[in-house]
Amino acid sequence: MKTLEELVNTMDRTTPKNVAVAQAADEEVLKAVKMARDSNLADFLLVGDKGDIENKAQAVGLDLTQGGISVVHASHYETARTAVKAVHDGEAHVVMKGQIDTKSLLKAVLDKEYGLRKGSVLSHVALFEIPGRDKLIFLTDSAMNITPSLQEKTQIIENAVEVAVHAGWNCPKVAMLAAVEVVNPAMEATQDAAIVTQMNRRGQIKGCIVDGPLAFDNAVDPKAAEQKGVTSEVAGQADILVVPSIEVANALYKSFIYFAKGKVAGVISGAKAPIVLTSRADNAQSKIYSLALALKASQQ
Repeated sequence: MKTLEELVNTMDRTTPKNVAVAQAADEEVLKAVKMARDSNLADFLLVGDKGDIENKAQAVGLDLTQGGISVVHASHYETARTAVKAVHDGEAHVVMKGQIDTKSLLKAVLDKEYGLRKGSVLSHVALFEIPGRDKLIFLTDSAMNITPSLQEKTQIIENAVEVAVHAGWNCPKVAMLAAVEVVNPAMEATQDAAIVTQMNRRGQIKGCIVDGPLAFDNAVDPKAAEQKGVTSEVAGQADILVVPSIEVANALYKSFIYFAKGKVAGVISGAKAPIVLTSRADNAQSKIYSLALALKASQQ
């Protein structure tokens, strides 16, 4: 797959899934809802202050009376709970963040009574389209886990692989990033990468091919891998980049956007349903890309 538009175009539109939007009274969110409904991408449960939602919808030309859209009135403090509970109860398949802070939404997601807790680790999975590159590439985790332990890294990989496989990647190639491509006892990232690689080879991490440690250049560029004498099924061909810390991922994420002019889709994986957790500053098209990735990831 080469473009995020291709990801959107390959969606199954025969039976649209329902998306619960927490705090939906936001113009960019509602523009995305309009785009999604116009292309029959998904149905929507818009949660929030009904009057505010109606006013914002009118401003962007969204007809709330058309099929596939329901509005559920909820106070500011009940918005996240209501949207998450809709997924918990089977009324929706995906949670989407609207004009609400991330902390409030995730608190609802992790609630023991009505939340979507599945494992111990939630992680952000981003899918980038980078100009000049002939395929899309995943990056994890730039938003949730600060300095993941070895065990947390294995779950971060499993979360990313689950998203990738549902999105159309068959046995994705996972690169464990470090500053160098050899094991150095003074660099914990290289040791973790080597251990995770061995775990994958022994069947403890399934559905993918893992290799590491790999420096960024020889993870994504076949020529760089060849020049450094790094030979593996992953070197130069990585589909998923796994980082040692949130600082590394955050820098890569923003470099891809600001320097490489990349486009991005992003979801939170590891819960019982995908969570579209875009920035409130993201435009409607970016939200559509993330929504498409989440809908793909929600496939059973």
